[in-house]
Amino acid sequence: MSDAGLEQARRKMADGDVHPKAIEVFAHYYRELESGATGVIAEDDVEPVRDLPRLADLDVDAAQAAEALAVTAVVKLNGGLGTSMGMDRAKSLLPVRGDCTFLDVIAQQVLATRQPHGALLPVIFMNSFRTRDDTLAALKRHPDLPVDGLPADFLQNREPKLRADDLTPVDWPDDPQLEWCPPGHGDVYTALDASGLLQLLLDAGYRYVSVSNADNLGASPSPTVAGWFAASGAPYAAEVCRRTPADRKGGHLVRRRRDDRLVLRETAQTRSEDTEQAADIERHPYFHTNNLWFDLRAVARIMAERDGVLGLPLIRNDKTVDPSDPASPAVVQVESAMGAAVEVFEGARAIEVDRSRFLPVKTTNDLLLMRSDVYELTDGGLLRQRRDQVPYVDLVREHYGLLPRFDSRFAAGAPSLADATSLQVEGDWTFGADVRVTGDVTLDSAGGTVPDGEQLTS
Repeated sequence: MSDAGLEQARRKMADGDVHPKAIEVFAHYYRELESGATGVIAEDDVEPVRDLPRLADLDVDAAQAAEALAVTAVVKLNGGLGTSMGMDRAKSLLPVRGDCTFLDVIAQQVLATRQPHGALLPVIFMNSFRTRDDTLAALKRHPDLPVDGLPADFLQNREPKLRADDLTPVDWPDDPQLEWCPPGHGDVYTALDASGLLQLLLDAGYRYVSVSNADNLGASPSPTVAGWFAASGAPYAAEVCRRTPADRKGGHLVRRRRDDRLVLRETAQTRSEDTEQAADIERHPYFHTNNLWFDLRAVARIMAERDGVLGLPLIRNDKTVDPSDPASPAVVQVESAMGAAVEVFEGARAIEVDRSRFLPVKTTNDLLLMRSDVYELTDGGLLRQRRDQVPYVDLVREHYGLLPRFDSRFAAGAPSLADATSLQVEGDWTFGADVRVTGDVTLDSAGGTVPDGEQLTS
């Protein structure tokens, strides 16, 4: 391999109107990739994380919280199209509670937090080129949401997928859009900087930013966390949850031995021989919720010191150029995780939160739960869990994995799951209105119709 691949990628990105700062960040990762870097974090090089402060134990007075919120902005990551569920627009525009979309609930949460604390609390969406227009159109339903002098959104960057055999940009005439990929949500720092929004927020008097995924409705702006973070003086803080058996395969927080810094280790950064220890939820008890807080001044300072390259750990993601065609050419996507910034900032902190702040919707299984009576939506946009344990839902992907199929089979609404322990659907079943599930229920592969008012029991 030589510099030819990188130069081809540079030209492709420049021709595609990618910001020069984003091109330099890509070049940084390209050189790491070419040198053989994989981003792998060995178990021998880390220690477990223990005894983090808990949100439930914090005592933050109202004045402290209000003071912090007054200089806080909210960023929602909104670049995803929900393609895994068969969507072709921003997932945040999907109805999640009645007619309310994710975006509508986010607006409710922000507006409800502003009022009692007297904070402007701007919310700004990081869109992709494919989510921007629809999102901005939907935001017009919330005329009270914009804050004068600040944009409603900024754009994430994009980069070329690289052929796995020679690391040159892949060519795919069948669908040229598939030649591109996002750089992972670690791009939020580069996009804030390159767009000018980082400096704009500083000039407007903002000090802190709270970032979370738009599909996580548990990540409402928290006055308590804002007050704690401001008082800590930390440059960065991660909200983490206790891992459960369902989280064994996910990323988790560790402490690096050589400098005692917190580090986020994703599944793709785990050696095969370390898989068992990494999956041990007693040994490594915390996962990153992707809710994080950072000090704008600290980010601006380190960006200036590093010429715009924050230097998050590389994540090498091996794919095919067409994800739906395993026979299409093998490619490498160069990514980074925004939570990995925990290791970049000296003095970074983490705080344990409960599961109410981590309610992502990644599959139609999650969507059915969110639309059911397991949760209730308050006037302030908060989702309240009505029972201690969320039931396990497993809908066979063939019939329920894509949204049009899912919606047609639950056209009368989600069944009641408030008294359910689990619901597993193995066949093609259509649910009538007012169906109630109690205990552990499995519907077999025969398929059929669940009548209106039916009570399904163990």
